[in-house]
Amino acid sequence: MATGDVAADTGQDGEGSHGRRWEEIAEIVEVFFLAIVAVTTAWSGYQASQWDGQQALLYGQATEMRLEADAANTRGGQLLTADASFLNGWLEAEAAGDQKDIAALYVRRFTPEYRLAFEDWLKTDPLNDPNAPPGPGHMPSFHSPELEKAKQLNEDASVMFDQGTAAAHVGDTYVRFTVLFASVLFLISVASRFKVRKVRVATLGLSFVLLGYSVIQVADLPRL
Repeated sequence: MATGDVAADTGQDGEGSHGRRWEEIAEIVEVFFLAIVAVTTAWSGYQASQWDGQQALLYGQATEMRLEADAANTRGGQLLTADASFLNGWLEAEAAGDQKDIAALYVRRFTPEYRLAFEDWLKTDPLNDPNAPPGPGHMPSFHSPELEKAKQLNEDASVMFDQGTAAAHVGDTYVRFTVLFASVLFLISVASRFKVRKVRVATLGLSFVLLGYSVIQVADLPRL
């Protein structure tokens, strides 16, 4: 065999060895990327489902609070209506002048909170002073536990609903990144099909950028 032929064969073997080496490295990188994508996709999908469940839970609690608030508001309104009716009876008895026992009976039927406000209202001389408050319910000392409970429940329900909306947003964000991870998986699969080295490297580089960006963003999201 001629010296030139030996040199040519040696060069071809070197190039072939280098090509096989590069192919092995590319395959290792692709497998590494695929492993990361598989884990992050599963994690992102899991978190999306968890946040969807959290959203449903918070919305359910907010609805329950709204129902409790409506019930408390109804009870408070009924008690206030009853107190107003007893006050009308008391006013009629007072106007009659000879029904002190009946007037006292109406007072005893007031709710405790209304009775305290009633006593403060009497101090304003409402039967003679036209500038006095219209009734005990308008006194600063009056408060209805049921109506206050309804107000607090509605405020808590609003907070809970806002938290549910925030949870829905986080879940949607995880879903978007799950789709992005799937896109990275597609790019890596496509890259392995290319025989042109520059195209394959470019595709892997794009996959690496998208994967890195997605992992960083997902790591910064709230977790359950």
